[in-house]
Amino acid sequence: MPKLGRAGARMPPVRPQILDVAPALVNALMNHIRTCTTLAALAGGSALVALVVCLLGGFTAAAGESWTYLLIAAGTMGATACAGAALWQVLRHERAAMHYFDRLSRIDPHDLTTGTASAELPTLEKTNPWRATAERLQRSLADACRRAEEAEHTRTSLEVRARRCMVEHEQIKAVLEGLAEPVIAIDDFDEVVLANSCAESLLGFDLDQAPERALDKLVRCEELLELLTDTRRRKGPLHRRGELKFEGAPGVENWYSVEVQTIPSSRTSTDSGESTHGAVAVLREISGHKDAQKRIAEFVSAVSHEMKTPLTGIRAYVELLADGDAEDEETREEFLQVINSQASRLQRLIDNLLNLARIEAGVVQVSKEPQSLNELMEESLGVVQPAAEAKQIVLQSDLSPMYLGVLADQDMLLQAAINLLSNAIKYTPEGGRVTLRSRMNGPEVTFEVEDTGVGLSPEDCQKIFEKFYRVRKDEKMSQGTGLGLPLARHIVEDVHSGSLTVESEPGVGSTFRVVLPGAAQLTAASSSSSSSSDLAIRRSS
Repeated sequence: MPKLGRAGARMPPVRPQILDVAPALVNALMNHIRTCTTLAALAGGSALVALVVCLLGGFTAAAGESWTYLLIAAGTMGATACAGAALWQVLRHERAAMHYFDRLSRIDPHDLTTGTASAELPTLEKTNPWRATAERLQRSLADACRRAEEAEHTRTSLEVRARRCMVEHEQIKAVLEGLAEPVIAIDDFDEVVLANSCAESLLGFDLDQAPERALDKLVRCEELLELLTDTRRRKGPLHRRGELKFEGAPGVENWYSVEVQTIPSSRTSTDSGESTHGAVAVLREISGHKDAQKRIAEFVSAVSHEMKTPLTGIRAYVELLADGDAEDEETREEFLQVINSQASRLQRLIDNLLNLARIEAGVVQVSKEPQSLNELMEESLGVVQPAAEAKQIVLQSDLSPMYLGVLADQDMLLQAAINLLSNAIKYTPEGGRVTLRSRMNGPEVTFEVEDTGVGLSPEDCQKIFEKFYRVRKDEKMSQGTGLGLPLARHIVEDVHSGSLTVESEPGVGSTFRVVLPGAAQLTAASSSSSSSSDLAIRRSS
């Protein structure tokens, strides 16, 4: 393939070989004419010798008074005169032809194709024997030049198309290399013709260095092999989907969704007339989606369990009351209190789910009023005290003696504190300690929940506020929905414009810290807002 010039630059035309041959052809004709002229000259010389002989013979005849020799001399002289005239005519035609061919060899090939060459060439007489040859040669050279120009235009067009194809190839290659999804393609012989770096890394091969490009030699995933080859063998266009599992680090599974479809082959058809196809596969990692599905399933299971427990209690005591097992008023009152307690537990669970859904949807019913943070903290301690006593966990109160005022929704902020304390109690072994403290920090107020529990790893600290997330190693310590901490964070950050962070060390314990704006910072906002309003809450994360 000829070397491509700069983009947009006109390539210098290549002189066709036929134009290089034309001068040589004309020179050959001129040499032929010179040869003919030489032969004619020799013939003329012979005639001249004959003339001299005749003259000598004539003089001899005159001297010998012989009329016979005189007549011979006269005839010879007449023939010589005719030969001379013919020789002169031949030489004149040949000189004209040589001049014509010399001008023809010097003319611009472009003039031959445009038809303007005839005006630049000398005119040969109709009686010139070289006229027909000259006209045929002119037409042949014009046709050759025309075909050469057409070939030059075709070559230039092919160069432009080839350069465009090269640019498009490089662009497609760059796009494929920039994709985060693995892409692999095979031809109709089941050989890998394309694979980006992500595919090579995932499937463990280097296409440029591979001694063989057969798909079964490069790819060890049987499911992917089957999808590609089966799609390729189908007679018509086909699009298929599937899911593949790749083993990563020990105990880690990487899931990918794969879409496979047929692509045109380099061959139009087989010997039997059937069309042939290749196939391309695009893989997308769905490990996060799979994990989310698993967490949702676990969440549904946990919520179902949490709902089933109070519902079972309510049903059991209702049946006891219906059967008349409560013989006295005190027993009936006890049964009703249990039913009420279980119903309240079920209501709190439903409220948590609804509140989380409302906050994530962006609209929540908020009622903010000036509150005493310490009073809210003391109330939350009273709520979780029975759970702590059941595990023999010491609840310590280290609240500030100062008045810590906050502008807050009492129920929602109380729920956040209860969630944090309940979480600390759940993951603190029996005999441990949970401390609740509050402090004034300049214009802000802070409360912390510190425990001596199992602690969290740095990775868990980053994910602990994700919805449905539960630390795997601690799942057996307590049943839960994985919603307590996400809900607490939404309440603190999205509703109350605060922050919730965690510091932890495995085996030592964790400290959850809540920072809220003080009441002084929100005086203007408090005076301009009503006691109960619908606010649009935007998530800050």
